[in-house]
Amino acid sequence: MEPKKTLLIVDDVMINREMLKDIFEGQYELLEAENGEEAIEILDQNREKISLVFLDLVMPKKDGLEVMYHMSLNDMIKTIPVIMITGEATVESDVKAYELGAADIIYKPFEPAVVIRRAKNIIELYEHRISIENELKIRTEELFESKKKLEENNHFLVNALSSVVEFRSLESGEHIQRVKGLTRIMLKHWRALFGQKTFKDEQIELIVSASALHDIGKIAIPDSILLKPGKLNEEEYAEMKKHTIYGCQMLEHFKQEETEFYRYCYDICRYHHERDDGRGYPDGLKGKEIPVWAQIVSIVDVYDALVNKRVYKDSFSLDETFKMINEGQCGKFSDKLLKCFNHAREDMENATIKGE
Repeated sequence: MEPKKTLLIVDDVMINREMLKDIFEGQYELLEAENGEEAIEILDQNREKISLVFLDLVMPKKDGLEVMYHMSLNDMIKTIPVIMITGEATVESDVKAYELGAADIIYKPFEPAVVIRRAKNIIELYEHRISIENELKIRTEELFESKKKLEENNHFLVNALSSVVEFRSLESGEHIQRVKGLTRIMLKHWRALFGQKTFKDEQIELIVSASALHDIGKIAIPDSILLKPGKLNEEEYAEMKKHTIYGCQMLEHFKQEETEFYRYCYDICRYHHERDDGRGYPDGLKGKEIPVWAQIVSIVDVYDALVNKRVYKDSFSLDETFKMINEGQCGKFSDKLLKCFNHAREDMENATIKGE
């Protein structure tokens, strides 16, 4: 006999939890939480067995949207459907819930028969989708293996080229790896904040790999400028800024075809010093003209430069670094990018402290 599926009911009002328990008693194994923090703890411990979450919107400690943010950030939303139950919905909260991956929204008071039907339909839909995805994964194993070998070759080339920059600029040799790790953190928080459709897992890995080439153009910068311990004069700074152009020229030379990976490499290399107000370089792009992946590497590069010692400066504390970036002391970043940056703060700081 197939084991019963497990439902998680999250609501701060006991009578609401009891109503849902009465509806599904005997059909499913039931777990319950009375606030968002309890829900997150249960989800972390039982993510493999939970088939559906009924989630209240307004709760103490952490609300329903914060629970969904946690699920999205930790890739639970792909396999655990969420039905948001609320009596205080707004268009804004509905849109946000769906952006974070809600499967459905039910408004209080609700009809038990409707809730049962929707729950069963959603569970079946998710199970069917997961089954298809597993079949596709098995059938395309050889294709993925071939793709993996190609990616390994790309990673080797990327690491080899980026290592040249590290040795020439006399940095610690860890800057590239830090930028890659911090870029991955920002991309995952961006996806959790702004919707699952923003970046797929495959895109994240390609962008992370491409981020290693953001400063490849520094290979063409003279040592007298690249390794100068003091402040650059106007003429030297103008030459240093050309590393974005030199890097793209190098990428064009190596290009074999116009792939998605090449596009990420080119955009990041050329635009990672552009700023939201158009005062960056080399093209003076503004706002949405700057590709999101280049914006993310841009703020990560600034963050890493501030918290680590360089030949021309001492390191800044984490608090100073976040203050400087948020106040625009290192150029203006978009409000959306800063929102993601601040949401990712704990993970960014932990990665910095651990040296990841």
